[in-house]
Amino acid sequence: MNDLALLLTSEGRALLDEVRGTEPAQELAVATRLRREHPAELVSAALGQARLRQRAAAKFGAADAERMFFTPNGVEQSTRTSVAAYRARRMKDLGVGSVADLCCGIGGDAIALARAGIRVLAVDRDPLTAAVARANAEELGLAGLIEVREADVTEVDTAGFDAVFVDPARRGGRGRIFDPEAYSPPLSWAVATALRAPRAALKIAPGIPHEAVPAEAEAEWISDGGDVKEAVLWFGTEPGRVRATLLPGPRTLPGRGLPDPEVRPVGRYLYEPDGAVIRAHLVAEVAEEVGGGLVDATIAYVTADELRPTPYATAYEISDRLPFNVKKLKALLREREVGTLTVKKRGSAVEPEELRRKVKPQGPNAATVFLTRVAGAPTMLIGAPAS
Repeated sequence: MNDLALLLTSEGRALLDEVRGTEPAQELAVATRLRREHPAELVSAALGQARLRQRAAAKFGAADAERMFFTPNGVEQSTRTSVAAYRARRMKDLGVGSVADLCCGIGGDAIALARAGIRVLAVDRDPLTAAVARANAEELGLAGLIEVREADVTEVDTAGFDAVFVDPARRGGRGRIFDPEAYSPPLSWAVATALRAPRAALKIAPGIPHEAVPAEAEAEWISDGGDVKEAVLWFGTEPGRVRATLLPGPRTLPGRGLPDPEVRPVGRYLYEPDGAVIRAHLVAEVAEEVGGGLVDATIAYVTADELRPTPYATAYEISDRLPFNVKKLKALLREREVGTLTVKKRGSAVEPEELRRKVKPQGPNAATVFLTRVAGAPTMLIGAPAS
């Protein structure tokens, strides 16, 4: 709290401008110089904040990150701006004009909601976190739309709001928490709160079992640039619906309740579904779209004879199918002068880096090898991105 108060002074703000972009190797020299003119505590706070802002730029963009304030946990746990903005746009499209943002953290989601024109009550029980969220709303000119309240979210009256958004803490003293009932607050509390609101969105870990999704909820898995970022349980939308949304775009693949695709022989093309598609159990929808089937009943690779581009999977043209054998792979790569080798795996215990060390790729050409199972047998599929 004291560090934040120091940084919000005119001297603190000037110092933040001065240390912007300081490289780690320069910190000691910069700190030594600045301590001749500024209190040591303020210099340490400014350099620490500059370091956090550099880390936060990947999530928030440099323009916002250089103006905002962060805590180490805030940088780690906050939502990426692209994902928060997508969710805020969806709420706006649903007619939401006001949201109670419970467990608001440093305010990343509240900022996205406010920028979508939605009035926000942002609540967090940690005094420093709430103070940082308040400072961020002010710095970005959104204080008129964001009210920050330091309180226990379980004691906040959400009546009168169009929607509730809950982002429970999913990390504890020992790291990531996988049991939804061990979230803070527990998922059961968040669901009960959501059911009392006209609309609600609960941010949860993408690895949540499908059987843990309440019947009243719509479940959406979101990826950004191919990386799965989160799952969201929506209430007041389409109960039982499952969807995968890919950013940028957005592109959304809705579930249609299709049966599992049939297993078929490996064809000319292999499709690797986006992680959000796999998490949402929508591989069958992709297989139908490309006219393909699975290489194995337990593996989320789709194969087909024709190239049908889809945003929901990356297509590769397969040139070779071999039983798993390191010596044969090494010989093939040497023959084709492959120096750039991309190793992908699904259903294989082999580590990509270990394989790359063993085959020692050399040469001007590139290839992709898939380590997987085909009809139950360990298999290598060699190919390249389809064009």
